[in-house]
Amino acid sequence: MTSEGAIQNLTRRDFAYIGPIWRNNSGACTDDTGRLIRYGLGNDSAQLNREIKSSDLIGITPVLVTEALYGHVLGVFTALECKPSDWHMRPSDKRAIAQAKFHDIVRDHGGFAGFVNDPNQIHSIIRRG
Repeated sequence: MTSEGAIQNLTRRDFAYIGPIWRNNSGACTDDTGRLIRYGLGNDSAQLNREIKSSDLIGITPVLVTEALYGHVLGVFTALECKPSDWHMRPSDKRAIAQAKFHDIVRDHGGFAGFVNDPNQIHSIIRRG
């Protein structure tokens, strides 16, 4: 089995040949004054974070557009959630279900998103393989 961290590092390495990608750390902490500071994409509240969890990696996939914008390259929002190599989606996995909801939102709005437990999956997620 390959760990989630190793899958993430390999995915970042492989995606670097496609476009930029960044680690999306998400969580909350208390600052020196006692205020709760939430960080990470879409981590606006505890309630929202229970329902929708943004992906580990957020990037931009360059896509060559045809017709009206012929010859222009546009950047498409890309979200990749890394998992260990032996991972499979289970109906009881509330975290993965919330992550899948984020993927649905991204795809419903023209972006690329999906789970990665093998770096080769990035090509099918961004429709290049």
